[in-house]
Amino acid sequence: MFGIYLKRELSRRKKAALVIAMGLALGIALVITVNSVSAGMQQAQDKVLKSLYGLGTDMTVTKARTAPKSGSSQGPNFKFDAKSSSKTSQSSDRVMTQGGQALKSSLVKQVAAQKGVDSAVGALSLNVTKVDGSFTQGKAKSSTSSGSSGSQQQGAPGGGDSGGGQPQVQGGGANFNVNSYSVAGVDVTNQDLGPLAAMKITSGRTFTSAQTDAKVAVVGKSYAKEKKYKVGSTFKISGTTYTVIGIATPDSSESTTDVYLPLKQAQTLGDAKNEVTTIYVKATDSQQISSVKKEIQSNISGTTVTTSSDLASTVSGSLSTASSLAAGVGKWLSVAVLIAAFLVAALLTSSAVSRRVREFGTLKALGWPSRKVTRQVVGESMVNGLIGGGLGIALGLAAAYTVTAISPKLTAQLGSSGGGMGGPGGGPGGGGPGQQSSSTLEIALSAPVSLTTIALAVGLAVAGGLIAGAMGGWRASRMRPADALRSVS
Repeated sequence: MFGIYLKRELSRRKKAALVIAMGLALGIALVITVNSVSAGMQQAQDKVLKSLYGLGTDMTVTKARTAPKSGSSQGPNFKFDAKSSSKTSQSSDRVMTQGGQALKSSLVKQVAAQKGVDSAVGALSLNVTKVDGSFTQGKAKSSTSSGSSGSQQQGAPGGGDSGGGQPQVQGGGANFNVNSYSVAGVDVTNQDLGPLAAMKITSGRTFTSAQTDAKVAVVGKSYAKEKKYKVGSTFKISGTTYTVIGIATPDSSESTTDVYLPLKQAQTLGDAKNEVTTIYVKATDSQQISSVKKEIQSNISGTTVTTSSDLASTVSGSLSTASSLAAGVGKWLSVAVLIAAFLVAALLTSSAVSRRVREFGTLKALGWPSRKVTRQVVGESMVNGLIGGGLGIALGLAAAYTVTAISPKLTAQLGSSGGGMGGPGGGPGGGGPGQQSSSTLEIALSAPVSLTTIALAVGLAVAGGLIAGAMGGWRASRMRPADALRSVS
C-alpha cells in the first residue's frame, strides 16, 4: 500500500519533485566538483614536492649553515697558472657543498635508529662552477713614430733611447665562459630513497650497488640535452673524468639536479669525506610523521627536520593561489550552497504539504494514524533526495571530467630550503652556497573523483531528503480531519 501510494503521488507531482531534486542536485554537484578539484590540487602539489624530496620521502634532516666568520671570504676563488705562450686555454672548477652545513655520515644511522623511522639515506649536494677560456698576451709597442730599431720598439717598459717614447701594451685580454650546475651524491646501495628516487632512467641504466666509488654518472634529461651528452659520453670535474651511464627523466616535474654521482665520489670532489648535507627519511607510518619529527628533533640536537607539509609552504605561484581558493573559498561556498539547497528543499516540501490539507485530513478521517502520514511524506522526500543525489553525482562527474579534459596549466615557484637539493643548475648563479634559488614548474591540473566523494554525495542526498521530509512530516502530522472539511468549498 505504501509503495503504491508513494508512486502515485510522485507521478502526480512530477514538477514539484523535479524542482526539489534539482535544488539538491546543484548543491551536491558543487560539493563533488570542489572536492575533486581540491584532490587534483593536492596531487599537483605532491608532484612538485617529489621533485625536491624524492619518491617515498616523508621528511629531511639538515643543519642550517653557520654565518661566516669576520674577515673570511665566501666568494668564488679561481687560480690559473701563468704560462709563456701567447694564447693559453685555462679551465678551473670550483666545487662547494650547498643546501646547508655538512653532517657526519654516522648521523644517518643515528636517524634511522629513531622510533618511527623506517629507513634513512644520506646525500651530498654540490654546486660546481666551471670557468674556462683563454688569455691572450699583449704586445708592448713604443709610441714614437721615428725610425728606431725593432728591438727598441718592443723593448721593456721604460726602455728605449732618448728619442723614443714610453712603450705601451696593445692587444691581449681574456675570454672566459662561466657554467654552473648542481651535483647530487647518491647512496647507490639504497636508491629507492633520496634525490634519485623521483627520477626514471629513460636511457642506459642506473648505478649498481657495487659502484659505491666508481667514476660514473647519471645526468638529468634537460642537462644532457643542453650538453649533448649520451650514454657513454665523458666529462670532467676538477680533473676527474666521469662516464655517463644513464639519462634520467623526472617522474612528475622538472628536476633541480643536473648530475648524479656515487656518494663517495661526490664527497671526494667536495672535500667532504664522510659528510652529507641532507638525510632523507621515510617513516613507518605516514600518519605519525609529526611525532617522528619531534622524536628526531629531541634526540638529535642542532638539526632541522622538514616535512612535506613544511615544504609545501615554500610553493608559490598560481598552484598555491588556486589551492588556497579551493581549500578556503571553494569549500565554504559549497557548504553555503548545500545549506541553501537543504533549506529550499525543506520549504518546498512543507509548502507542498500545506496544499495537501484535504488529502491528509481525509486519510486521517479514514483511520490513518499520524505516524503513517509522516512516513508517507518522509518517503516521498527521500525519493526526491535520491533523485537529486543521482542528478548531482552526474553533474559533478561531468564538471570534474571537463576540468580534467581541459587540464588548465598551473605554475609552481619553488624556493630552495635547507632540506632541498638546491636550485636549478646549468647556468651562472644556479643554486650557489648560501644563496636562495628557485625553479618554476608547470603542472597540468586534473580533478579525480574518489569513491569517498561519491559516498559523501549519497550521504548528502539522504540527509537532504530526511531534513525536507522531517519538516514536511511534522507539518502533516499536525493536521486534523476537520481541516479537510474546512477546505471544501
